[in-house]
Amino acid sequence: MEWVLAILFGAAVLLLILSFIKSMKSSSNFEKQMDQLSYSLMDDIHQLEQKIRNLEIDAEITAQEAGVLPGSSKERLLLRDMLDLHKRGYSFESIAMKKQLPKNEVDHLLAPYIRVKDERSKVANDA
Repeated sequence: MEWVLAILFGAAVLLLILSFIKSMKSSSNFEKQMDQLSYSLMDDIHQLEQKIRNLEIDAEITAQEAGVLPGSSKERLLLRDMLDLHKRGYSFESIAMKKQLPKNEVDHLLAPYIRVKDERSKVANDA
């Protein structure tokens, strides 16, 4: 009878150890799945932020060009990129170097958008 109890106790300990190992493997798989999910969500969020930024810049361009005939799509993309770089803090010189344009052309293209921003801030501070 003592041998039977010892064998049953040994089997119980063995099954407990196997159960613990199996749960560790399944939790590891769960963590991998959660990591994949978080990476895909972060990528989707980044893409949405980029689309929102592009829409905001396009809206600003459209508002500025309300009375003017729209330019080509290449010009719009160039202007969008330049405005995006400017809003992220790039100087006109660095934008000109990055887009391979003369600095005075960058100044000329971004001037209407910079003035609009300055005028808004002056009105807000005067009130």
